[in-house]
Amino acid sequence: MTEEPRATPLVGRHEALGARLVDFAGWQMPIQYSGILEEHRAVRRRAGLFDLCHMGELFVEGPDAGDALAFAVTTDPRTLVIGRAHYSMICAPDGGILDDLIVYRLAGARFMVVANASNAAVVSDALAERLEGRRAVIDDQSLATALVAIQGPAARGILAPLTGLDLDAVHYYGIAEGAVAGVPSLVARTGYTGEDGFEVFVDAAAATTVWDALATAGEAAGLVPVGLGARDTLRLEAGMPLYGNELDRATTPFEAGLGRVVKLAKEGGFVGRDALAAAAEAAPRRRLVGLVVRGRGIARHGHPVWSGDRASGVVTSGTMSPTLGVPIAMAYVAPADSAPGTMLDVEIREARAAAEVVPLPFYTRLR
Repeated sequence: MTEEPRATPLVGRHEALGARLVDFAGWQMPIQYSGILEEHRAVRRRAGLFDLCHMGELFVEGPDAGDALAFAVTTDPRTLVIGRAHYSMICAPDGGILDDLIVYRLAGARFMVVANASNAAVVSDALAERLEGRRAVIDDQSLATALVAIQGPAARGILAPLTGLDLDAVHYYGIAEGAVAGVPSLVARTGYTGEDGFEVFVDAAAATTVWDALATAGEAAGLVPVGLGARDTLRLEAGMPLYGNELDRATTPFEAGLGRVVKLAKEGGFVGRDALAAAAEAAPRRRLVGLVVRGRGIARHGHPVWSGDRASGVVTSGTMSPTLGVPIAMAYVAPADSAPGTMLDVEIREARAAAEVVPLPFYTRLR
């Protein structure tokens, strides 16, 4: 029997706005409101409001919390100063990626780990197992926590009047505790769009208060609600991987070009270290690259990539870039085909379209 998808605390707002709702990772989520193109451009030019209540929030605390997390994930959270965060991964013993994460240090012995919705239970279980025997506990607050994000050039100006926090002091990949619209909040300068912006963590019961306050404050600035469709095109332009597309259990961080998050030399070792050390030394089987389609058609997930008559790899994500006006994609290809400027072919509906390997990301905001 198929379980009904969970509803976020904001589903009523989405319905009132006429959003098209879909089942995503076991949650009823808005895929679009006014349209993907309009929502995408609003984030690039003004600001967008996102419901991210489906994400997993896992709190780890105790005297050994830093050591326990360092053993559990590929990075070293012990190096974080209080109020900062970093991108990380949790891997299986064989080096395959279980999920990509953001780890925040909230206090000396208290961390928050944010996991993808589809993997929140897997990450929670893995952390619980890896913390066993240490003076640290995990508190899975995923269902009790709401996450509302505001992203885009106007995001700071919209949020600032609603909080007493000095947002200029919250640096990129920083987090601070305060209030938004009178609601106790954790405010992080993180996001998944390639733009400046903030993610606001609050109690689930307060989600509508924060959403409504941001929506009202942003009305004059042209803020719009944004669904999963534009969230995907935004992250793809920014070259950010998506679990289930670029990352999965059969992929190592090195293949994904994310070896920087694997701290092989950290004290105490970690789960998957030996396998990842071997992967770091071995010749890669494939590399993740950016592609710009120069022929006709849009590359999509699963489309084969060819180098002449030789199969080179497969597209993991693809779209027509609203910002650049050309079809873009990410793909795993043979290492010999991964240099920028290499011309390949993508098989689209039994025809082939020329595609050029380009550096990632496709889009970088002006700072």
